[in-house]
Amino acid sequence: MAKSNTARIAGARAEAERPVKTKLQPAPAELDRLIHERVRLAIVSALAVRDSLTFNELKALLKTSDGNLSVHARKLEDAEYITCEKSFAGRVPKTEYRLTAFGRRALERYLDHMEALIRATRAR
Repeated sequence: MAKSNTARIAGARAEAERPVKTKLQPAPAELDRLIHERVRLAIVSALAVRDSLTFNELKALLKTSDGNLSVHARKLEDAEYITCEKSFAGRVPKTEYRLTAFGRRALERYLDHMEALIRATRAR
């Protein structure tokens, strides 16, 4: 005996509403969006291998504009990832940046996360 259209539609709806069994994946940890941005990652990475860098040294190293570097450095400073010390060398202003312990830990967490993503991707 053939099923009626109503019975077929009801069966299709029941099938669509049935939970799909999938292998549960752990929720990925959130990337630190503050560090993930290219210029900020470059600033934090450069400061991780040097005690300090001046504004002009960072600008030359990153090949970026004064305004771009200033905006990104300020965001890192506001998050307490870096410190900024302004002084004068004679009559010339000097801005010097250092990575804080908090910033170093944030960079290490970020790198651990990226390494885990790479491992997971290669394992597939």
